[in-house]
Amino acid sequence: MPHFFANLKMHEKTKRLFDLLTGLGVLVLLSPVLLVTALLVRLTSPGPILYWSQRVGRNNRLFSMPKFRTMRLGTPAVATHLLKNPDQYLTPVGSLLRKTSLDELPQLWSILTGDMSFVGPRPALFNQQDLIEQRTACGVHLLVPGLTGWAQINGRDEIPIPKKVALDAYYLTHRSLGLDILILWRTVVQVLRREGITH
Repeated sequence: MPHFFANLKMHEKTKRLFDLLTGLGVLVLLSPVLLVTALLVRLTSPGPILYWSQRVGRNNRLFSMPKFRTMRLGTPAVATHLLKNPDQYLTPVGSLLRKTSLDELPQLWSILTGDMSFVGPRPALFNQQDLIEQRTACGVHLLVPGLTGWAQINGRDEIPIPKKVALDAYYLTHRSLGLDILILWRTVVQVLRREGITH
């Protein structure tokens, strides 16, 4: 067990340095995209540009995660797949932002502040108790949540919670910088192909 925690600490230090350097570089590189996306959100629907969602972070600590707003004001704060007709809540550019994953870009802020990493289990909503409990039972709650992860490149929105947790647990025991780079590469490929997104 001490060996497990020592490996976890070493991996986290490497990840943190990678996240800071890469996050700053990506922020500079994509600043024009961020600006244009923000203008699209502002001009196509009333409400704030960003939606701050209460998410579960490392050790099940809550934090506020920003996304470009893709849903209309008044949309219930639940996972999209739990809405009866998700499309009725989307803003005029909401579907486009989700399919291209542009709505996720403000999470660079959470990466730079340390609430998130580029790679890790996707942060659960504060009210997704089944997902939180299953992750805690497997020790996945020890990890910093990520912008993308092993579960995301193996199904994204399409996989059920038990399988998602199993994939997160696999990442917990096999995590490495090499695996992180593989996950990031496959994420880029999937985003370009728009794979695994249901809404």
